[in-house]
Amino acid sequence: MEPKSALIVGVGSGLSASLARLFARKGLQVALASRNPDRLAKLAEETAAATFACEATEPEEVAGLFDVVVATQGEPDIVVYNASARARGPVTDLDPGDVARAIAVSGYGGFLVAQQAARLMVPRGQGAILLTGASASVKGYANSSAFAMGKFALRGLAQSMAREMSPKGVHVAHFVIDGGIRSATRPIPNDNPDSLLDPDAIAETYWHVATQPRSAWTWEVELRPWVETF
Repeated sequence: MEPKSALIVGVGSGLSASLARLFARKGLQVALASRNPDRLAKLAEETAAATFACEATEPEEVAGLFDVVVATQGEPDIVVYNASARARGPVTDLDPGDVARAIAVSGYGGFLVAQQAARLMVPRGQGAILLTGASASVKGYANSSAFAMGKFALRGLAQSMAREMSPKGVHVAHFVIDGGIRSATRPIPNDNPDSLLDPDAIAETYWHVATQPRSAWTWEVELRPWVETF
């Protein structure tokens, strides 16, 4: 596949911004979706991207997002789901509503976006659906049960879809981002300069996976700084 367009859902200033910049440099037409697209004005200008409002946990909004993206930019060749939510604290103290929201954003929203993407890609016999996981996708930490449940769900979705979609020509991949990602609000510590992942470096791996020859597809990649312990 030689991708010409990409849709990123759950866009912020970190990894998704790096993906948008990389896709734009590769010549792709980029669409950016967020609950607050007004915050994306600078990134949209930088990448010549179109922005769209979308609540990823609402089926009608996700379906509408794909309808408007297809109508204005054509069917996306790459779809990235990068949204997540947390409800941190001891299990005994967690608010059930906050937990439901965290699971919905990380897991159910990923399903809704991947489903719409698959519906477009299967008839064409090509496309890439890339789902962003975390350390919590494979390791449930104390006081982080809600995040782990959502990320475990997203990983299960990716594994199941990869087996279902690959024979139909659609590449589904899950990325375990096992470590913190550096950003303006999370600068590199002076005493441990390699302890945070570079979002631009992560984006390069997404691109590599999205453009892999189909005779050797990857369904999952773990990325961590070399100083991160297993």
